[in-house]
Amino acid sequence: MNPAEAKLLAELRDWRKTQRRQRSHKRADKPTRGQRIADQVAATMGSWRFIIIQSSALLVWVALNVTAYIRHWDPYPFILLNLALSFQAAYAAPFIMMSQNRQQDVDRKKAENDYRVNVKAELEIELLHQKIDQLRETEVLALTNAVQELSDLLRAERQRD
Repeated sequence: MNPAEAKLLAELRDWRKTQRRQRSHKRADKPTRGQRIADQVAATMGSWRFIIIQSSALLVWVALNVTAYIRHWDPYPFILLNLALSFQAAYAAPFIMMSQNRQQDVDRKKAENDYRVNVKAELEIELLHQKIDQLRETEVLALTNAVQELSDLLRAERQRD
């Protein structure tokens, strides 16, 4: 392992220790009230329940205005309905974007953490390979010496005979 890799491994180990200490001393970052509201709005508007309820309400609105079952309060081309839907979209979009931005930040932090863990694992595996190679070299050297000693003993034994 070259010095740069050894330094990086030491930094990653120190970072990991720091992260553990911070987690144990500091409670998890709680989302702010606004972030919780944005997440709730995005979760609600992105659900099948909301889509079904909204579709049903739109269908009832159009049906009542087309059939004149009740006095026309929004005749075709449904200008009031378009205004309400535009208002809903304009109002919901910032909430959804805030929720997506927060989720993007969380994902980015997780990706950075995964990258650090992967680099550390790679360096640790490389270090283990080096240790195994060193052990193997030591073992081969010991076996070579043992074979040499046995060969010497065998030659000495043959010369006695």
